[in-house]
Amino acid sequence: MKKSKKYIKIQRKNKFIGGIILENMKNNTKMKIMIAIIVILVIAVIGLIIYMNSNKKEYKQVSSNIYNMSFYEAVDYVDNVETYLAKSLISTSPEYGAKTLMYVWREANLAQAYLAQIPLSNEGLSNTSRFLNQVSDYSYSLATKNISGEELTDEDLSNLKQLHDYSVQLKDTLMQLTEEISTGVISWEELTNNQNVDYAQQVSNMSQDGFANIEDNFHEYAGLIYDGAFSEHITTMEKKGLTGEDIDEETAKNIAQEFIGADKIEEITSNGFSENGTIQCYTFYVKMKDGDKNNNASIAVSKKGGHVVYMNYNRDTENEEITQEQADEIGKNFLKEKGFENMKETYYLKNNGVVTINYAYQQDDVVIYPDLIKLKVALDNGEILGIETTGYLNSHFERTLQQPKISIDEARDTINKDLEIGSEGLAIIPTEYKTEVLCWEFKGKVEDREFLVYIDVETGNEQDILMIVNTPNGTLTM
Repeated sequence: MKKSKKYIKIQRKNKFIGGIILENMKNNTKMKIMIAIIVILVIAVIGLIIYMNSNKKEYKQVSSNIYNMSFYEAVDYVDNVETYLAKSLISTSPEYGAKTLMYVWREANLAQAYLAQIPLSNEGLSNTSRFLNQVSDYSYSLATKNISGEELTDEDLSNLKQLHDYSVQLKDTLMQLTEEISTGVISWEELTNNQNVDYAQQVSNMSQDGFANIEDNFHEYAGLIYDGAFSEHITTMEKKGLTGEDIDEETAKNIAQEFIGADKIEEITSNGFSENGTIQCYTFYVKMKDGDKNNNASIAVSKKGGHVVYMNYNRDTENEEITQEQADEIGKNFLKEKGFENMKETYYLKNNGVVTINYAYQQDDVVIYPDLIKLKVALDNGEILGIETTGYLNSHFERTLQQPKISIDEARDTINKDLEIGSEGLAIIPTEYKTEVLCWEFKGKVEDREFLVYIDVETGNEQDILMIVNTPNGTLTM
């Protein structure tokens, strides 16, 4: 049977509509796929941006840490340059002067090396590097002059004085910049982009006139716990102060309890035996009565002789009620009670309501610096919070003191005439060669700086010079 025309029209219409619907479905699917692809791409781009920003921040942080480390190291070495230049001006001995100037040469070179790791291109850094280079070369040339037996001329000393003056200004500028960096006033990004010119201007102004004055001279040359003075003790195989027979752990525990005071202890437990240190000892953990659970004490007792090597109790302190003089006396009395006789306070440092005092042994009015004990005293009530006896145990014995060949008057005549002497006497100091030497000790001032000068009583040679730094928290030596 033939299909009617009407039926054929309906069929065609349905096919057309179906085609449109199918086409729309295909288009919708494509659209959905396209939208999905776009969403994925957007997410990927956002993720990439976040990742790159994160890496950029991490890179900036790493770079900042590297710059900080390099800069702070450079500042430390510049500080050392200033200290050794100051000592070189006080020295009257060619031998000691040569050694001090070689230290200047070394520290200036190290300061330059660390500054070179900082990507600053301003004029200030260029002048700083130039200054350090000249200090290095000039000090080396003067050191070789001293080594060959020549005395420094007045012109040499005048140039050293100028270099020292510049080094003081440079140190102060760098210290200020250190403070600004550490507090976030200036960032490394600003400095590396030359957005801050204050530092460049300061160094440039400081250097411009000064370098011109001595520029002509340079072309001729080709080239806890504070330790205090002499506290890096001789660590010999023979521990001269470590006397007595070996003891066991139980005996050491009893000694620890007696030293701290049994009435102050709630519990004491063994922390093991330490045999890798310079002094073999039993160590203990001490839970104190009425103490914060985080502020308990530790103590070590030597195997040989049962000597207390160290004790440390880090409790919080209240308001300072004890003066420095009272703390000195409390410390001396405590040491005497514990069997350490004839101890003399030397240098100290205060921190958070606690003062750490160095006591040196005194024999017949001679200060024996190697026999050193460090003591921590609480300034709220005078309680002894710590002790360290390593120097004393390493070095202490009764010396046979020789009669000085060089009189105090002769020694005084050898020291720098600009030193206004405040006190003088005999002292034994350690040397870098792990020996001891008896010296005349002169304490005095040049302008606003305090120094200790040591003259060998046998030879009259300048043995050492220390610079005294008085701070609100204590008296330090360099």
